[in-house]
Order: sequence, then structure tokens, then C-alpha cells
Amino acid sequence: MSGGRMAAGLYLADSAGEHQGLAVVLFTVFVSVTLAITAWAGRRRSSSEEFFTGGRMFSPMENGFAIAGDYMSAASFLGISGLIALFGYDGLLYSVGFLVAWLVVLMLVAELVRNCGRYTLADVLSARMRQRPVRVAAGTSSVVVSVLYLVAQMVGAGSLVGLLIGGEGAAARTWAVIGVGALMVFYVSFGGMRATTWIQIVKTVLLIGGTVMLTVMVLVRFHGNVDDLLHSAATGSGHGEAFLAPGLKYGGSWTSRLDFISLGLALVLGTAGLPHILSRFYTVPTARSARRSVVWAIGLIGSFYLMTIVLGFGAAAVVGSGTVRESNAAGNTAVPLLAEALGGGSGSTWGTVLFAVVGAVAFATILAVVAGITLASSASVAHDLYTALRRPAARHGRRDPAEAAMEEDEVRVARFAAVGIGAVAIALSLLAQDQNIAFLVGLAFAVAASANLPALLYSLFWRRFTTRGSVWAVYGGLVPALLLVVLSPVVSGRPDALFPGVDFHVFPLQNPGLISIPLGFLAGWLGTVLSPEPADPGRYAETEVRSLTGAGAV
Repeated sequence: MSGGRMAAGLYLADSAGEHQGLAVVLFTVFVSVTLAITAWAGRRRSSSEEFFTGGRMFSPMENGFAIAGDYMSAASFLGISGLIALFGYDGLLYSVGFLVAWLVVLMLVAELVRNCGRYTLADVLSARMRQRPVRVAAGTSSVVVSVLYLVAQMVGAGSLVGLLIGGEGAAARTWAVIGVGALMVFYVSFGGMRATTWIQIVKTVLLIGGTVMLTVMVLVRFHGNVDDLLHSAATGSGHGEAFLAPGLKYGGSWTSRLDFISLGLALVLGTAGLPHILSRFYTVPTARSARRSVVWAIGLIGSFYLMTIVLGFGAAAVVGSGTVRESNAAGNTAVPLLAEALGGGSGSTWGTVLFAVVGAVAFATILAVVAGITLASSASVAHDLYTALRRPAARHGRRDPAEAAMEEDEVRVARFAAVGIGAVAIALSLLAQDQNIAFLVGLAFAVAASANLPALLYSLFWRRFTTRGSVWAVYGGLVPALLLVVLSPVVSGRPDALFPGVDFHVFPLQNPGLISIPLGFLAGWLGTVLSPEPADPGRYAETEVRSLTGAGAV
């Protein structure tokens, strides 16, 4: 094993020297383009509507590409392919779960959220409730989910950029994370939603193009014979036929099987509760446009996830699972190593070019996603938490006469919030550098499905739902989810935990969704049943008509 590590280390050191110059050039080109987009967008007057929604002027196709750009994160491109390369069949759960989740978004929430809200999830939850407690709860939950999601993206930045321009040392990872954090704060603070949207569109085009290129190269290498690809992957994995069967990662013990169920629930239900995805429905002029945006997004996302399956098995077949694991224990560098191998291997011209191109595409992916997440979380701080403190008397989603005068304050607060959120995400991501990106995103999905989804569905579909029920649903899912993560093997008790030197875990599962999601729904029901104030049927009828018809929507 030590000889394998030494060989991998020499391989990566040689690779880093060859790729460094080209990688820096490609990174510089992409960053220059995105900075130019930000400067162009920043010239517009930053009203709150312009800053948070881009003026609601994007077409369904543009918004669909932007949604795909927001959703196809480093977890998708690097993490999922890496998990498939390491664990075969069991890694497919992420691809399937991420894709199926969009059916929930399309059928249940896209159009209704667009009709009921202005900028954030809290707009929908507070439409027929007392605003202050609901906004504080929803704003807090949105920020927590966003920070967890940001941590996953920055872990990807550390793994990728550290490998491309300076090896896997701690210093390279740290500076990569800090650099990505600084760029995301700049994009959000100066460009708002308009710049973020166009960065996501450019990223989607680059990502789909790069993924198609690699997928075609993998299939050509195996002469279009998928069966040959799978058997070569099984051989290269070191696990034989077990690599193509369920159970390599989520099999054996009862805890692993329950983890499988828990992760599936989180992935399928979590998308509908992600703040940065829901905020994209406000950037189009009508609810019909929001629905068509999701259709565009499903087409792009579905094609992409099918290709990540080919890339994952291709990495196991061409590179070998052992080499991938030696490069990065969590598998986050499988796709760049596959690109280099397809181009001719280390030291070859095309291998160097493909490695650097794929690294630049992945870097674009990370920047675009972190910009969208940071914008959504800073909007929650400014529009929800700040609003609740400054305007406690505002009720039922109605704008008081002073609201227009506060728009400039909201934008200013959002910019400061972007800096604070970026700093927190940077600090946390430095602790989680050895975790798989897709796995970290699974935790964010679990928290979103536990805290945001129950309150959202109850608000839209349950006539008796009350303010207390809404607040209890959010906190009743958020607090158990976070507590179970802290007490799980993710944080302590294992060599790959965040704190491997201690052991205080008492919860056996790595993903809390199986427990925390039902608790969120239960808390919302219990809070409503025990509420001293009954729901206002008139308010519900007004919200129902608005959500279904768009009458009165902003």
C-alpha cells in the first residue's frame, strides 16, 4: 500500500507541474469573463427587484439553463462520478435521486411558489401567517441549508484547484477555498441576480459541452460496447462483479441499508426545499414561464446525470479505482484523472490539455453554484431576517408604505451578508476537505427536506395550517437534522470523520433524513393542532387562488 501511495504521489507531482501553466491560463480566462459579466450587470441600478430577481426578465430557456447551472454542482460533476468510480452500483443512487427530485419540483411547487412569493421561500410561508416568527424561522433555515451546500462546493474547490495548480497540500487547498470564497462574494455583491444568472448559463454550456466530449471519448474507447465498459470497470475497481451489484457501500449491516433509504429520501425530497433553487422561479415574468423553465432544466439535468454514470464507470475502467482513491480518498478527482488518461496519459500533450480543460470546467461549475447559493442566502438575511426585525408589524405578505424606501437598505444588507456567509463557509469547508462532495450535499438536502419542505407543502395545501405550525415545522425539522449530524459518524468516531481523534457519536446513520424529515412533518401537524389561534379561511382562500391562478402575483 505504501508503494501505491508513493507512486500516486509521484504521478500527481509530475501532473501538477505539467498542468499548472495551462490550468492557470484557463482559470484566468473564465474568471475574466465572469468578472466582465459582473461589471456589466453592476452598472444597472440595484433596486431590490433587480438585485434579487434580475428584473424578472429572463426567458424560460435562459432560466432553465440557469437552474441547471445552479443545480449541476461540483457534487454532480466531481462527487457523483467519484462515488461511482469507487463504489460502482451504489454510487448510482445519487444520479437517480438528484434527477427524480425534479419531478417533485415540477408537479408540486414550481408554479405555486412563483405565484405566492417575491424573492424568498419565507414569502411563500408567511403569505397567510404572522410574518415575524415565520420569516425568522424560514430565514434561519435557508441560511443554514445554504451554508451546508456552500461547504460542499468549497471542498470541491480545494480538491480540484489544489490538484491542478499545486498538488494536494494543505496550503494549496486553503488558498483555493479562500479564492473561490472571495470571487463568490464579489459576484453577488456587485452583480446580483443578473450577473449570477449569466454566469450560470455560461457554466451550463461549458459543463454540458465538456461532459459530452468526455462521454463520447469513453464510449469510443470501448467501441460503444457498454457491457465491455462495465466489465472493465469491475476489473479496474478491484472488487470484481460485486462492483456492479448493490451493497458495496450501502450493504451488509442494517445501518448501511437504513442509510441507503435515508439518503434516497433526502435526495428526492430535498430539491424542493433548496432556497437557491426556489429563488430561481422569481426571475421569470409568469408562473407559466417558471413551469417551462423546469422542463428545460429537467432535459439538461437528465442528460447530464446519464453521462455522469458513463464517466464514473469510465474512471474505474480506464484509471482504476485504486489510483482514484490514492489521488483523493473521497474520489473527487476521478473525472480530471479520466480526462488525462483519455488524452494519452501523464506527460502527453492531449492528456495535459484535457486535464486542464476539465479542471477549468469544474472550476466554472463551482463558481457559478456558490454564487447562486450565496445570493439566495444573503437574500434571506436581508429580505427575511432584517425585514422581520425592522418591520415587525408587516403582515400577510402585504407591503407597508415604507417598504419602497427600505429596498436600498435590503440590498446593502444583502451585500454585507454575502461577506459574512462566505467567511463562515470558508471556515467550515477547511474542516471537511477529506469528505466526498456528493455526500456533503446529501446532508444539505436532508436538512432542506426536513426543515423547509414540510412547512412549504403544509402552507400550500393544508387549509388549517397556522403560524405556530409553520414555525414548529421549520424548527422541528431543522434542529433534529443538525443534532443528528453532529452526533453521527460524519463528525466523530471514524478515521474519515471531521474530528477523527474523538468519538461522541451516538446516532448510527450518516444521513439524518430518515428520522428528521418525518419529524418536520410531525412538528408542523402538532403545532397546528395545538395552536391557540385558528387558521384564517379567508387568508387561505386568497392564497389558494393566487397560487393556482397567479392573480395578484408580483
